[in-house]
Amino acid sequence: MADHSERDEFTELPDLSEFLREDPYLVPYHEDLCRRYQLFTERLSKLEEAEGSFDDFTRSYMSYGVQRQANNSLMFREWAPGAQALFLTGDFNDWNSTSHPYTKKEYGKWELYLPPKRNKAPAIEHETKLKLVVLTSEGEELFRISPWAKYCHKHVDSNTYDWIHWDPIRPFLHQHTRPKRPRSLRIYEAHVGIASPAEEIATYTNFTLNVLPKIKDLGYNCVQLMAIMEHAYYGSFGYQVTNFFAASSRFGTPEDLKRLVDTAHSLGITVLLDVVHSHASSNTADGLNKFDGTDSCFFHSGPRGHHLQWGSRLFNYQSWEVLRFLLSNLRWWMEEYRFDGFRFDGVSSMLYHHHGIAMSFSGGYSEYFGMQVDEDSIIHLMLSNHILHTLYPDCITIAEDVSGMPGLCKPVKNGGLGFDYRLNMAVPDKWIQILKELKDEEWDMGNIIYTLTNRRKGEGSIGYAESHDQALVGDKSLAFWLMDKEMYTNMSSLIPMTPVIDRGIQLHKMIRLLMLHRLWGIGSLAFMGNEFGHPDWLDFPRKGNGESYQYARRQYNLLDPDNNLRYTQLYAFDRDMNLTEDKYGWLASQKKDKVIVFERANVMFVFNFHPSNSYSDYRIRFTFCWFVFR
Repeated sequence: MADHSERDEFTELPDLSEFLREDPYLVPYHEDLCRRYQLFTERLSKLEEAEGSFDDFTRSYMSYGVQRQANNSLMFREWAPGAQALFLTGDFNDWNSTSHPYTKKEYGKWELYLPPKRNKAPAIEHETKLKLVVLTSEGEELFRISPWAKYCHKHVDSNTYDWIHWDPIRPFLHQHTRPKRPRSLRIYEAHVGIASPAEEIATYTNFTLNVLPKIKDLGYNCVQLMAIMEHAYYGSFGYQVTNFFAASSRFGTPEDLKRLVDTAHSLGITVLLDVVHSHASSNTADGLNKFDGTDSCFFHSGPRGHHLQWGSRLFNYQSWEVLRFLLSNLRWWMEEYRFDGFRFDGVSSMLYHHHGIAMSFSGGYSEYFGMQVDEDSIIHLMLSNHILHTLYPDCITIAEDVSGMPGLCKPVKNGGLGFDYRLNMAVPDKWIQILKELKDEEWDMGNIIYTLTNRRKGEGSIGYAESHDQALVGDKSLAFWLMDKEMYTNMSSLIPMTPVIDRGIQLHKMIRLLMLHRLWGIGSLAFMGNEFGHPDWLDFPRKGNGESYQYARRQYNLLDPDNNLRYTQLYAFDRDMNLTEDKYGWLASQKKDKVIVFERANVMFVFNFHPSNSYSDYRIRFTFCWFVFR
């Protein structure tokens, strides 16, 4: 971790010269960009003045929640500005709801000190069940989980999660250093719970032993883990977070997850966390909603604090304590679990007051500026990226944004929001549209190329043909759009290949190579199982399917050589594709020749636009032959 706490690189105004030169349409919005930057520097300055440094401020997980001191005493601290009183209860005091009161401090904070036992052991043992008792202004007692809880668990016969005090005697110690930041990202998007052919919730241990070796074998250098932050509803795919500092207990213990990350590092695999700071679950008993008995606390009060489509709560990013909570949350996952970066979910929802609802972004620049833009959210994202990249120079941040916000992936000091990459979400939608609506003979190559290359100049991007979105129930994977029901009957290599399977396999290979590597550049992504053409969609257990796990799994068993199935051909192609990219590095290559080549009517056209370089022996492949231009 780098040691930085100064703002020497930041001035009153950003250097926008390169930004505006690359995108002249932003010139009319020069003042808006400067204003955002000034708000960012003011916020950062206030933070450092009040807290000493953003390093200390973003380590608040070391002082909030429950902290064991050197003498085994326990210090508890919470922020609950709307509470009239706060108590700790649990197994340790036979669930007496008033015997252990917190002391009220300034700014809505509460503290409780518990000395060690006579035998010098902590007053509360490891894995003890706890609850906070919040006394509201109406005199109502509310049982809550600490927002800083490090482990939560749901008993089989319970409807809600419990706060479990996690303080093992021998915590897992990481053995391996973080891998060097990849020159080009080849991301394997994965969900631990479905990472097994068995009709059950898979574990961190299963992923460590059985899936990480596959990821390594396939040539991916990065794994992006979904649904790690604790979420009460399994079917939410992890996007309705209830406990932000707790790793999901469905898959195992915090130590199991640490071992997973450490093992990935030993294999040279970078590990990203799918982080959800765009909203939070509306659960009250085991979530953040109405934590202190009020409609606000961590969220905006009234309509602004509710997402109408998702049914979730929206953070108040202007709040000092919300800033402490969310920025410390990023540090927690980086420090405690040694993640290497984040994929930020729902960034489009954060950027705008309308949250993208009923919006079809046309690319008009007025859409990115004005009253519809949530500047509090933008400043929060700038702070998040600045702090992560300052403290961890190799940290990777990816934004899920469908709007195309200019500067999203520009450095903060140059007027951007500071992300490294954005997901190009329009491309998989284009492939679904093509496969859904057009015959092969009707494919418009120009339209495909336009979609593949339509991205912000000078901004990092991740290209992909399909992600988890296309695998969900109600949609179809790329392979299923191509081969449909024949995947269930005609994938055996022991029978002649049908025209549908032949066409499907070849197009699957071509689309993935074209999409992930040849034209898009910068980085690529694949959702687990799709690399070998997984036949089924993804459907989590719910009432509508009889709580079945039949489709909440990935059938890696289809790759068993004894099954003699053609899925192995797709797996092998994906591996060869990744390993070849690793050898030649075309994703990260810079196009500096300034040469345009195209063919029309069997005539080759070669244009050299370089202002100073001439080329001899310039090799161009044409109609399966190599031509050398001298």
